Amino acid sequence: MTLHRLCAAIVGPLAVMLVSAADGADKKVYPSFGTIDRQDPRFDQLIPKDAVLEKLAEGFDWSEGPAWDKKNGCLLFSDIPPNSVMKWKEGEGVTLFLKPSGYTGKAQRGGEPGSNGLVFDPAGRLVLCQHGDRKIARLTPQKTFETLADRYDGKRFNSPNDATFKSNGDLYFTDPPYGLEGLNDDPAKELKFNGVYRLAKDGTVTLLTKEMTFPNGIAFSPDEKTLYVAQSDPKQPIWKAFDVKADGTLGSSRVFADGTAWQQAGKKGLPDGMKVDAKGNVFATGPGGVHVFAPDGAHLGSIDSGEATANCGWGEDGTVLYITSDMYLCRVKTATKGKGF
Repeated sequence: MTLHRLCAAIVGPLAVMLVSAADGADKKVYPSFGTIDRQDPRFDQLIPKDAVLEKLAEGFDWSEGPAWDKKNGCLLFSDIPPNSVMKWKEGEGVTLFLKPSGYTGKAQRGGEPGSNGLVFDPAGRLVLCQHGDRKIARLTPQKTFETLADRYDGKRFNSPNDATFKSNGDLYFTDPPYGLEGLNDDPAKELKFNGVYRLAKDGTVTLLTKEMTFPNGIAFSPDEKTLYVAQSDPKQPIWKAFDVKADGTLGSSRVFADGTAWQQAGKKGLPDGMKVDAKGNVFATGPGGVHVFAPDGAHLGSIDSGEATANCGWGEDGTVLYITSDMYLCRVKTATKGKGF
């Protein structure tokens, strides 16, 4: 989630359905928009030269957390201010999947109450980063929430934001203050820092680092020896790479990429969600869209809708990158494949 949306009012329709296809008909042709910027010849091996950014749906308040449901062949994503999870499926378009999604309290509140990052666990169950309820929760078949973690050292989390599973089943997640209406100055904030955590399979919560000011998107390299974390701080819009120790904790860190120049050029957004492909290329949202970095940090190219871009996620057979960009849901068909597919 980027800072410019924090004070957005909860108004407008949930979504405008742009997808509709009769049974047996060819797939709908979606409008193309935005730009694709090619900076390095290696980019053409990932995003074909004839690729376009397709607009699948629009009308959202702040779309986030795209996660592909392999079992049901559809995409789930958060619309944070309306406290909802939406579903998009080819031939059916957008429908409401879950409400409430991140805040189950009775008192009226503003800000960003809904779910943010969504991820499926190894058993195919949906796990949500819940801003309003300040916890990591798993959705049951009855569409109720099972709390997986809501505290560190006896204190409530700020507002879990994004998450990724390690192959051993441990969940790594970030906890900035974006779900708190007053952010770092909110009187309800119990932790003095904004951390990155590991939730082990046995339920143990470990603080991995508190060195990042606004930790946000998070992803592993294919060999899981590196953990990437975005920092959505307008004063230092960077992506960091942490060495992962044998015990799963984090070692030394380095700046993997820096978005300062894009921000100073007036590009919309901040470092936010990210995904990695099977070859280790990093697809990271930030000022100016989805930036694609080689494993060595070289900037290969960018995919830009023209709006602040929150997150991205692999879908279908793993070659399609779905992108949540402010009021839009869009996608681009790639020549690579996402990690885990």
